Amino acid sequence: MLHPSYTDLINAVNSGTEPGEHPVVQSRYSIVIAAAKRARQLIAGDEPLVSGAAGKKPLSTAVQELYEQKVRIIGEDEEPWETAEDEQEMTERETSEE
Repeated sequence: MLHPSYTDLINAVNSGTEPGEHPVVQSRYSIVIAAAKRARQLIAGDEPLVSGAAGKKPLSTAVQELYEQKVRIIGEDEEPWETAEDEQEMTERETSEE
């Protein structure tokens, strides 16, 4: 059995969604794809964002990162931001161009 459960993962990922917005994740398929992508990033050398990841399989670490909201799933219509500083810099650029 998967711990946390699919339902727990979906609820954790969608917990930051504002009332009235569409949830980020609506199906198990989306959670599986997100966890697999993050596991591939970990295999490729990305640092784990949760403590206690040493000795765990990349997929287990990815699931834990999703559950603890250490990684964010972005929709196709969203811009990926590396850090909050990058987002602030981009906002400042857009403001100065207007």
